[in-house]
Amino acid sequence: MKMQIIKRQWFLCVMAVLICLLPSTVVLAAADDSAHPPRLVDEADYLTDSQESELSQKLDEISERQQNDVVVVTIQSLEDKDVQAYADDYFDYNGYGYGTDRDGILLLVSKQDRKWHLSTRGYGITAFTDDGLAYMETKFKPQLSKGKYAEAFSTYAQLCDDFITQAKTGKPYTKRNLPKGMLPAKWILISLVVGLIIALIAVGSMQAQLKTVHQQTMANEYVKKGSMNVSESRDVFLYRTVDRRVKPKENSSGGGSSTHRSSSGATHGGRSGSF
Repeated sequence: MKMQIIKRQWFLCVMAVLICLLPSTVVLAAADDSAHPPRLVDEADYLTDSQESELSQKLDEISERQQNDVVVVTIQSLEDKDVQAYADDYFDYNGYGYGTDRDGILLLVSKQDRKWHLSTRGYGITAFTDDGLAYMETKFKPQLSKGKYAEAFSTYAQLCDDFITQAKTGKPYTKRNLPKGMLPAKWILISLVVGLIIALIAVGSMQAQLKTVHQQTMANEYVKKGSMNVSESRDVFLYRTVDRRVKPKENSSGGGSSTHRSSSGATHGGRSGSF
């Protein structure tokens, strides 16, 4: 009887401990789910609720699959701060970046200043070279300028996905291997029409200059009698000259990323502009 009482007391003690630990476990699990900062922060209110939801899901999916943060932040004003410093500090002090190297890229857009900056860190510096960032600008900046913000941010996200995938092959996009865009169909048609018109004009002009030329039935008409008499012909090899030149090597230092230090002491790459 005494043994049963002791076992019962032990059982109650263990249950009490588990009940006490349960809330802590739930809190920790919830904290893990919300530990990462949101990859879309739209303080400038550029996007509708549905656009925010769609873009957030896209940024999260790309970031988690690639293990490289892809972030979009819009603000009302830089408040007289430098756009590069603002973007770098936002990245550093808000916990963005995967792994110990804090791999990632962040696009900051200021509404009142109409300025933007791409801030890269960790593997993001490798994946997004100076040439690559310049190429990305040509794709999303026109959309920003036209006020098509959802399209601009979606274009940016897709480009980030493509650039990271390319970098993992060991050959990040640089000026030598940037993706070639397809020429719009209307420009192909215009080029064909213009080419046809030029060809017709050229042929017509040459035809107009041949008024005194008449068709000849025999080739003898084109040879002056007695002007050529070949009795023997042969080829004689005399000598040869070989000219050797050193083939220039490609510059291995080109095509990379220029970097700078942020206020936290971290190394960043990036590119800025206005829209």
